[in-house]
Amino acid sequence: METTRAFEGLECVDCGESFAAAAATHRCPECGGILDPAYDLENLDVDAETFGARRFDSLWRYAELLPFTRGSAVSMDEGATALVPCPGLADELGVGELYIKDEGRNPTGTFRDRGQTVAMTAAAQHGASEVALASTGNAGQSAGAYAGRAGLDAHVFLPSRSGFTTKAMVNVHGGDMNVVQGRIGDAKAAFEDAMDEHGEAWYSLQAFATPYRHEGKKTLLYETVEQLDWETPDHVVYPTGDGGGLVGMWKAATELRELGITADVPAMYAAQAEGCAPIVRAFQEGRDAHEPWDTPDTICGGIEIPDPAGSRLVLEALRESNGGAVAASDEEILEAGTAVASRAGPEMGATCAAAAAGAWELADRDVFGEDDTVVVVNTGTANKAADVLRSHLMSKGI
Repeated sequence: METTRAFEGLECVDCGESFAAAAATHRCPECGGILDPAYDLENLDVDAETFGARRFDSLWRYAELLPFTRGSAVSMDEGATALVPCPGLADELGVGELYIKDEGRNPTGTFRDRGQTVAMTAAAQHGASEVALASTGNAGQSAGAYAGRAGLDAHVFLPSRSGFTTKAMVNVHGGDMNVVQGRIGDAKAAFEDAMDEHGEAWYSLQAFATPYRHEGKKTLLYETVEQLDWETPDHVVYPTGDGGGLVGMWKAATELRELGITADVPAMYAAQAEGCAPIVRAFQEGRDAHEPWDTPDTICGGIEIPDPAGSRLVLEALRESNGGAVAASDEEILEAGTAVASRAGPEMGATCAAAAAGAWELADRDVFGEDDTVVVVNTGTANKAADVLRSHLMSKGI
């Protein structure tokens, strides 16, 4: 495998065992726990100037802090997205600065591309010919695109309520799309049945099954800090489903601190919909892991994950960062999405606007200080669910 110098292999977050990347592909062979890429940061000679001297053109500009070399990557120049200042919204929230990290500018329109570029590179280097996953929509579209680029066959399982655009684009990218009646739990069940049938012939790209999707998403934080002239934001608010992006960003924050590039870490906040908020409930009840949400009911399908695989890591990140978790109603989320678009410009996806609604709620609770810097992560473009946002306006007679 074409790995980077500092990448040491994979470490199980549950039992602590370590494995060579060429030998372990998914869950821990010893206990079935989540594997996480590990690095020898002490002997890595990089600093802010190292990255600042490079073109801001792709997340692979941080290759020293990723498992694979840039030359071996299955890439479409994902990452390097805009950090949009929103001074008017900062005034509304009563904070010093507010930025929106706009992931809608990625190749397939969402932050999912960050995870898929690293996970698909791993799949290719492991010799896979067919990849598979269950998805609420965007990760499936992204997997189809990156599999096509890598010359692999993709099998994508989507719930019937997934949006038309993501379904269509899985096919356009040449993927094998399997629409399953019901919600994400039904799609996952069908995916697991298919994996049992095909065995090792199919390489799983499922979040937290592969160690590499959350690893690609950590570059969100690298970029944000660099775009703030290597100053750490005080708060990051993230729309949370399975939690891979939040876990990755927290890992990146601790890595930058360990490297001496930054001195501080941000407070991380998970934002969910009230109709499916297992992480918020677990955080509020002081538990180390979630209990599955019995009856998910939200229009925000992208974060309607009733049984998130990474909940324990998410909850650790929230507590270690002195952050928190917040839920908003569908009405509040859609209102926040249209408010951002009409008053600041960025087009937040209907699901992604949970982060904006969460930021408003946190401001109402006086969590933020008047001089604080707040980053709201917009994980995807509004174009994929423009009808949902427009319907919200029509319900108000607009």
